[in-house]
Amino acid sequence: MMRRLAVVILTLVLSLGLGNTALAEIQWHETNREVQGKSLNDPRTSDGIEIYGSKGTITIVTPKRITVRVYTILGQMLSQATLQPGTSELRLGSRGIYLVRIGNITQKVAL
Repeated sequence: MMRRLAVVILTLVLSLGLGNTALAEIQWHETNREVQGKSLNDPRTSDGIEIYGSKGTITIVTPKRITVRVYTILGQMLSQATLQPGTSELRLGSRGIYLVRIGNITQKVAL
């Protein structure tokens, strides 16, 4: 009973924090700016893909076309997109821990 109540409360808190309309508005944006505020010790994966989190934004630098999925720490998918080579940003605006999945790579990003 307590566990069920905790899940319900956590779900309500998360839905109030992000809001249903905010989830619909989350989009990736291509950018040409240089990445600043790298938050990971070694953000480069073995495929040459870089994943950063800073100031409410997840940034991915990729040398090739990739499919990326972003999840909350509870497993709720926030975004799925195919990114072109270059630098792309996903502005979430909410602090938290997110999971970024690219192929068989999963990276934790703290904002």
